[in-house]
Amino acid sequence: MLGVEGKTIMEVDEKEINRIWLRFYDEGVRPNIDYPEIPLYRLLEETASKYPDKVALIFFGKKITYRQLDEMSDRVASFLYKLGVGKGSRVIVDLPNTPQYVAAYYGILKTGATVVQCNPLYTEREITYILENSEAEYGFFVEMVYPRIKNLIKEGKIKKAVICKIEDYLPFPLNFLYSLKKEKIKVEKNDRIVYWKDVLKSPPTKDRPEIDPKEDIATFLYTGGTTGVPKAVMSTHYNLVANVYQTLEWVTDRSPDDVFAGVLPYFHSFGMTTSMNAPIALGGTIILLPDPRDIKRILDAIQKYGITIFCGVPTMYAAIINYPEVKKYNLKSVKACISGAAPLPIEVKRRFEEITEGKLVEGYGLSETSPVALANPVYGVNKEGSIGIPFPDTYAVIIDDEGKILPVGEVGEIAIKGPQVMKGYWKMEEETKKVLVNGWLLTGDVGKMDEDGYFYIVDRKKDMIIAGGYNIYPREVEEVLYEHPAVVEAAVVGVPDPYRGETVKAFIVLKPEYKGKVSEEEIIKFCRERLAAYKVPRIVEFRDELPKSAVGKILRRVLRDEEIKKSA
Repeated sequence: MLGVEGKTIMEVDEKEINRIWLRFYDEGVRPNIDYPEIPLYRLLEETASKYPDKVALIFFGKKITYRQLDEMSDRVASFLYKLGVGKGSRVIVDLPNTPQYVAAYYGILKTGATVVQCNPLYTEREITYILENSEAEYGFFVEMVYPRIKNLIKEGKIKKAVICKIEDYLPFPLNFLYSLKKEKIKVEKNDRIVYWKDVLKSPPTKDRPEIDPKEDIATFLYTGGTTGVPKAVMSTHYNLVANVYQTLEWVTDRSPDDVFAGVLPYFHSFGMTTSMNAPIALGGTIILLPDPRDIKRILDAIQKYGITIFCGVPTMYAAIINYPEVKKYNLKSVKACISGAAPLPIEVKRRFEEITEGKLVEGYGLSETSPVALANPVYGVNKEGSIGIPFPDTYAVIIDDEGKILPVGEVGEIAIKGPQVMKGYWKMEEETKKVLVNGWLLTGDVGKMDEDGYFYIVDRKKDMIIAGGYNIYPREVEEVLYEHPAVVEAAVVGVPDPYRGETVKAFIVLKPEYKGKVSEEEIIKFCRERLAAYKVPRIVEFRDELPKSAVGKILRRVLRDEEIKKSA
């Protein structure tokens, strides 16, 4: 028992809570950690000082040491200072997992500015929203994004765009990055455009502003949270440093000799913390793998470089175990893996552990928790179907609609408190107040806790779709559908998918004059031009009407239940 059942999270002091889960911690994992109150960029500086000649990054055979990486980020900081970037500024990073990403990320932090994360697959519409909402004026963009930002540059919304060519580090283009635009990209000459190679001509600087780690914002990570409107999660330097230390603590046999798979996208909080910041803090080596769909290259990298720690989403692990020639590879170097962002199928866990002889454990987190909050012990008791137990210094409880803490076994909302919980949502005070109550984060996820302190997800956020580890918010897709001249009503739900976990299905009611004249393919094409690929509906069903409540609200849950019954 927690000893606080019946109390509300408004009145409980977390120190009163009996952390019944601590007895299941792996030997050597400390329940409480003394987190350094330092700027996030110090993780890189300290490792570069300790291991200057150690290889930090390997990108398609190109090796970059910690000294070189630290100096590159110093040059980025110098370049940005000349533009007037500093504390209070926000700078977009719209890059895949490349050396430029890591150097830009830490260089921005060194100026005291905030890193605004952006997915390179976003459309012009999505980039514009992030640009305007964050009030960023500068950014680092992979070359393939240029066609989607050139208008923003011309209009002066982007004052300076640093264009990063993958060929800066490779003698060949990465085809998957250019899949959205087959023809060669021609960047127009403009005084608002500079290239990465020119940024690196800036003299390195060691000038640093004064940072208050617990107050100053290191990153904006955009999430829909429990609504469809993208919100910028404000993560402080302290939030992110704490989660790095918590993550490393969880893997008890960690060492600077570890080799990490840098395959989770760094613009996603899971990849940023577990596959970039954590290995840099440890002094490990990161194998940058910018295409998570290229399973052959991932398997080649595991075998060639002896990758020991691999954090990913369930679809990655499923793709590896189902790769036709997986038995030809020696994957025995893998010792520890954390799966997150979506439920991990039990069979995937079993088969992956058989193939690698390593440990694959399921964890849980949100962008709002930097992101990892709970996980199954790496070497201890793993309960199938469980998201695990709270991380060091992290408290989790199940609450009812009134905020009262529920006993073991009862179902309610998961609430989390810890040093990794965000400061709030940027420019959204009301939304922040709804989810942060007395320091507790209301996750919006429905779950339960067993007698050992292991937590289980009973239902995901009411409407959110999780496809291949990506969060998709129906309202955002529906807003695009409503822009189509033939659509009168639309509802989007997640339907079961054996590979992606869920896939996006759109239910549409057409205007009378368009019935029989609009095809599924046309709707999908319309969405593809306006949404990132993973958000586009894979299935479209036309209906005469949609189920509604007494007040006329479209009932997505009814549609989702129908699809679940069909699949069953």
